[in-house]
Amino acid sequence: MESLSRYRGYIALTLLYASLLGGYILYDRKPQPEPIEIIEPTVVETPTPTPAPIQVHVVGAVRRPGVYTLPPESRLFQAVAAAGGMTEDADQERINLAERIYDGQQVYVPRRGTPIPPSPTPMTAASNSRGGQQPAGITQKININTATAAELETLPGIGPVYAERIIAYRQEHGPFKDPAEIKKVKGIGQVRYEQLKAFITVN
Repeated sequence: MESLSRYRGYIALTLLYASLLGGYILYDRKPQPEPIEIIEPTVVETPTPTPAPIQVHVVGAVRRPGVYTLPPESRLFQAVAAAGGMTEDADQERINLAERIYDGQQVYVPRRGTPIPPSPTPMTAASNSRGGQQPAGITQKININTATAAELETLPGIGPVYAERIIAYRQEHGPFKDPAEIKKVKGIGQVRYEQLKAFITVN
């Protein structure tokens, strides 16, 4: 009987150890929760937009009249330099080379002896002639029947090419009878005429 009691004690201890071992194994195999990761907010700086370049139309007494792309906040002397500089007959005293120019502007460099009188403002064309603004330096309407190429180039949207076409047209067909007839010149349609009509005459 004593031996049976001893065996029972061993069996009880064995079962206890087995239970503890099984519980440990089950706990060890149980999926553990993922650790919580604290993410610091990232501050994103919004880049300052870069100003777009501007385009200006340089006409008159320059070596290469045309449309040029320039950096924003450019000055008139930069537009003149882009057009190859002034010609020998340019009247430099009648323009302000330090003036700041803007997108869509027509820059006119006058020639010596042209009928446009000196003006305290630079000889630059307005960027929005449709709104009725008269290009600086033009104090009276241009007679398209008698104007020289240089005078025609002072008109908004009229460069050397269109000036020569206007002169060639009136030489071939005679003087214009009405300002609207300028639309018969190749390349001058209704839109361009709307820019011109406030500044031209046939009288």
